[in-house]
Amino acid sequence: MAEEPEFAERVRARFAVRKHGTMATLRRDGSPRISGTEFDFDDGDLRLGSMAGAVKALDLRRDPRVALHCPTEDAPADDPSAWDGDAKISGIAHEEPPGEDGSHRFRIELTEVVLTRVGDPPDHLVIESWHPGRGLRRRQRR
Repeated sequence: MAEEPEFAERVRARFAVRKHGTMATLRRDGSPRISGTEFDFDDGDLRLGSMAGAVKALDLRRDPRVALHCPTEDAPADDPSAWDGDAKISGIAHEEPPGEDGSHRFRIELTEVVLTRVGDPPDHLVIESWHPGRGLRRRQRR
C-alpha cells in the first residue's frame, strides 16, 4: 500500500485505537476460528505474533490465509458521522523466526484492505478498498 500512504495511515489509525483486535483463521476442518490478537505495523509491514503452540498459529502454519479486524469503537449516538470507521485486512501469513521464548511471529502479505465509515451527510456508508495490482477504489452504499 506504499502507493496510497494517506489511505494506509487511516487504516493504521483504526488498528491503533486499542491494543487488541480480532483475527480469523481456518481450523483443520475448514471452519473459522476467531481469536483476539495484537498487531504491529513495522517499517511498512504488518506483523502479528502468538504464544508458542497457540492454536491460531498452528492454523496459520497449516493454512496461511487470515483476516484481521481492527478494534471496534462506537460513534457518538448524537453524531454517527463522527465515527472514524472500521478497518479490515485479509492476507497471507508468512512465518518468521520464533522469538527467544518460542513465540510465533508472522508477517502478513496484504491481499485486501477495506476501510468503512459513515459519509457526510450521514445517510450512506463510504467503503474504500485496496487490492494489490488494482489499487484503491471507493464506493458508497445507501
